[in-house]
Amino acid sequence: MIVSPVFVAGHGGMVGSAVCRRLATMPDIEVMTRSRGELDLCEESQVNDFFSKNRPATVIFASAKVGGIHANKTFPVEFLTDNLRQELATVHASFRNGVGRFLFLGSTCIYPRLAKQPIKEDELLASPLEQTNEAYAIAKIAGLKLCQYFRQQYGVLYHSAMPTNLYGPGDNYHPDHSHVLPGMIRRIHEAKERGDASVTIWGTGTPLREFLHVDDLADAILHLCHLDSPPDWVNVGTSLDVSIFELARLVAKTIGFQGEIRTDPSKPDGTPRKLTDTTLIRSTGWEPKIELEQGIVSTYQCFLKEQDSGKLRSK
Repeated sequence: MIVSPVFVAGHGGMVGSAVCRRLATMPDIEVMTRSRGELDLCEESQVNDFFSKNRPATVIFASAKVGGIHANKTFPVEFLTDNLRQELATVHASFRNGVGRFLFLGSTCIYPRLAKQPIKEDELLASPLEQTNEAYAIAKIAGLKLCQYFRQQYGVLYHSAMPTNLYGPGDNYHPDHSHVLPGMIRRIHEAKERGDASVTIWGTGTPLREFLHVDDLADAILHLCHLDSPPDWVNVGTSLDVSIFELARLVAKTIGFQGEIRTDPSKPDGTPRKLTDTTLIRSTGWEPKIELEQGIVSTYQCFLKEQDSGKLRSK
């Protein structure tokens, strides 16, 4: 069961806000949140002060510095150090202040570049990482392992969930630093608005990617928080993938863009394939509900609403 109060770290992001929406349907749960201006998770003294004063019982750690291939290649120092500082400060403060359950959010990008497909949890550290997001992956592996070691050494229920590529309400649509699906939605939407005859996507279009709607992830997180003995880490996904080119066609269909979709092989593709094996989490009783085409339609509607209201994230 989930013990209240629950501190959702990173509540302003796509994942954290989805978790908060889900927790809002549970009237017996007190939810704690803090903006970065109120609490900088990179600052150990601030984190210690927050935990000692507020004493959350459960922590869902959805805070991270994230971005797509371009951002990861451009700012590896920040992707490594910012994520490490947040994780170390929050996990240690949680332990010192009696947090009974800590759920750490990782990412399936921590798995090796050429991991066996579909990727099982035991593929972690089996071979070299993908170079384009190595710094972020190393930081996330450190956080996952830190939770595992605290559980092993001290018996606390600190565990991790490893979601695949996410999309949904509240995503970041930065023209250069966003992930593939929100970046594609913005680029194709703007191409339609300008009346362009074509739109160009990065890479060859051949890599295969798996996508999970963030509301499905929120359900999975709370499902895992109700388990008495969850796995140390577990994949969360759909076990279905699609090529980047086919994804672009789905987005274009949703938006109503009828121009040509071109590829740019001079840009990096990233990992050739990254499909998760979700046998483990499905064995605990969780299943995804939102199909990709349905999810893209609802996400584009959210994009338009966020844009019209001036609330579109693009930083």
